[in-house]
Amino acid sequence: MTIELPDLDSMEAFGVRIAARLRAGDVVALSGDLGTGKTTLARAILHALGHKGEVPSPTFTIVETYDATAMRVPAVHADFYRLERPEEAEELGLDDYRDGAALIAEWPEKAGGFAHEPQCLSITLEFADDGRVAIVGAGNDWLERLP
Repeated sequence: MTIELPDLDSMEAFGVRIAARLRAGDVVALSGDLGTGKTTLARAILHALGHKGEVPSPTFTIVETYDATAMRVPAVHADFYRLERPEEAEELGLDDYRDGAALIAEWPEKAGGFAHEPQCLSITLEFADDGRVAIVGAGNDWLERLP
């Protein structure tokens, strides 16, 4: 499925649709070139889940957790851009972070990927004209929940 995202409002609306369907244990795997909007979409999802305040890019911290009681689903926002090998995700204790939370993963391929998981919603963002386009793939658990 391809979704056109011509402006920031459409990106935010897409994040709201994803957040409305997100469950603990899910993975939203965000791929795409630098500047395509992965962090922008992650922020939209986190705000739609109920996070208030800033959502820093986890490029340097790699993992940021969001478990505030105001959120509908606890979430982990990870940016794997700086990983040199997939095993580093395990060394970070990623499975512990994911327990009972949804994972929003930027650069998932650097962590070995998540598309094989039934609860993975894979989104590749690409430049298109003045906006973006999202190419969406879904694991079995997402097929009836696609945004």
